[in-house]
Amino acid sequence: MADTEHGASISGLTEGEAKEFHDIFMKSFLIFTGVAVIAHILAWIWRPWLPGEEGYDTSMVETVQSVLPMLT
Repeated sequence: MADTEHGASISGLTEGEAKEFHDIFMKSFLIFTGVAVIAHILAWIWRPWLPGEEGYDTSMVETVQSVLPMLT
């Protein structure tokens, strides 16, 4: 086995540094996941991935044509 001191970690971080890193990692992971979930919900509202029997109601061209008058 490797020659390690008692209490030394494989990463070389102290217990406090490891906890701080873990805290930052978890917060950034949760923020990233939240942004991804919101983006997927907005994409689903805009264009459901599973259309009904009649297919998609509007194409992208029709959507742009309906939004264009609001922008001008």
